[in-house]
Amino acid sequence: MSTKVIVTEYNPNWVRIFEELRSFVLPVLSDLIVTIEHVGSTSVPGLAAKPIVDMDVVVPTRRDVQLAIQRLATLGYVHEGDLGTPGREAFIPPDGVIWHHLYVCTLNNAEYKRHIAFRDYLRKHPNAAVEYGRLKIELAQRFHHDRSAYSKGKSEFVEGILAISGSYE
Repeated sequence: MSTKVIVTEYNPNWVRIFEELRSFVLPVLSDLIVTIEHVGSTSVPGLAAKPIVDMDVVVPTRRDVQLAIQRLATLGYVHEGDLGTPGREAFIPPDGVIWHHLYVCTLNNAEYKRHIAFRDYLRKHPNAAVEYGRLKIELAQRFHHDRSAYSKGKSEFVEGILAISGSYE
């Protein structure tokens, strides 16, 4: 995985990639999941994004999170822990599978709620999505080799959208 920050124009294939990834994990999780959501910028039609699909796998209980961790390991996923976001477990994809971000959490997880609120707001407000896309492209050009600065540069916009949407926690 490159450390460069690369933002590209929207690619409608991202939806297909999400569906393929969803189909890949579904057989080992089907009896546990509440939902598997396509989140992040690749889930918003027309939005420029880093070309990496983000998936939130949502299960009913913390016990189910642990079962999901075990089952995803059978597919080759490597559990990375919560990476500083309590209650949301992150994974490295298996070799030979397109690079993506996969997280497992419960329905009441604050970061999951933020993902959905932000995604849904941008889907309903295309002008905000265009503005966010422009910001991401500008930040990627400015902070091409600094992921942390790129992420920090988006924070004010993201927090503002979450406040407007009434979903800020």
